[in-house]
Parts: sequence; structure tokens; C-alpha cells
Amino acid sequence: MDFTQLIDLFLHLDRHLLDVTRDYGSWVYALLFAIIFIETGLVVMPFLPGDSLLFVAGTVAAVGGLSLPVLIGLLICAAVLGDALNYSVGRFFGPKVFGWEQSRFFNRAAFERTHQFYERYGAITIILARFLPFVRTFAPFVAGIAEMSYPKFALYNVIGGALWVSLLSALGYLIGNTAWVKENFALVTLAMIIIPGLPAVIEVLRHFWRARQARRAAGD
Repeated sequence: MDFTQLIDLFLHLDRHLLDVTRDYGSWVYALLFAIIFIETGLVVMPFLPGDSLLFVAGTVAAVGGLSLPVLIGLLICAAVLGDALNYSVGRFFGPKVFGWEQSRFFNRAAFERTHQFYERYGAITIILARFLPFVRTFAPFVAGIAEMSYPKFALYNVIGGALWVSLLSALGYLIGNTAWVKENFALVTLAMIIIPGLPAVIEVLRHFWRARQARRAAGD
């Protein structure tokens, strides 16, 4: 396997998981742990597979390739530890982050969207964001910047991580190997990316609408 293939595997493990499990056996647990930890723990890596990877991992467990209890327990740990790291990084950098510009390593738009979401929903964002791509990666980072108390953050972190991993893995285990899902897997994966993100998109649109209405009112 050359470097390009390795990068493709890392970025798109959800597409190759069954083959990787057959080829490498139990080592796939370490790879799954690493990807979930990095996707939730490093604010510069929100593009790694999350929801779809958990769903596919559940489907592989359904055919005996992985142990569902081990999978869920291990990936809950990865998700919780990842968010804890991200919180610590946000706490370290603090408000100076608001001055950072958009770059290949920092998604300014996703950061602003998550900050607006946090301002509206507060600490519960840590749980809700688990099911929102991109927002998921930035939520603990924003919580750290906002200096949420760590005991409070830790409680929401554990609840959110447990719900996210358990629900999506179990869903994949229960329906991932049905004929319809197999035949329309690309569509299912796309839906898992779009549907969870709709609340965040709607919230951003509402924000812009309210700002536009405020400008109009000020002009009058």
C-alpha cells in the first residue's frame, strides 16, 4: 500500500472497512479508535468520517467482523477523550481564536456557526453537536474558549459521546445489512451527512434573516 492509498484509507475508512477488517482483523479497532479520536479531538480535522463510520462499523459487527460491545465501549472512550482534548486546546488558546482567519487548517465558517449554536443552546450543545458534522468537532473547542467549567463539560461530554456512538453503531448493526440499505448505501451515507446538519443550517439562515430584518428596521 503506497502513501496515497494509505491517506485515502484514513480519510474514507467507512468505504473500505469490511475489506480492512478481513485483511487486518483486530487491528481495525485501533484504526477506528484513532479516527474517532482525531475527528473529535483536533479542530483541524473535521472532515474525517464520523457518523457514517460508526454506522458502517455497526454493519460489520452484524456480520461477525467486529464485536459490537467492544466496538461501542472502545469508540465511546475515543469520542470522550477526543472532546476532552479539544476542550483543553480551546481553553488554552482562549478568545484570541476569534482573530484567526480562514485557512486550510482552520475552518472559520464552521467555527462561527458552532459559536452561534453554542450561544443559543449553551452547554447542551456538547450533546447536540455530536450528531452535527463539523459542529461536532468545533463544539468542545468553543466550550473551552467560553471557559465552561470542566466538571459540567465532562458530564455532557460523556453523555453525548455515549449516545452518539451507541445509537449510530446500533443502527448500523440493526439495519445496515438489509437489502435496501445495501442497494442504496451511497444515498444512506449522504442522508447521514445532510440530515443531522439541517438544524445547524436552519439556525444560520435564521441568524442571517434576523440580522437582515434588524438592518431594515434600523434603516427605517
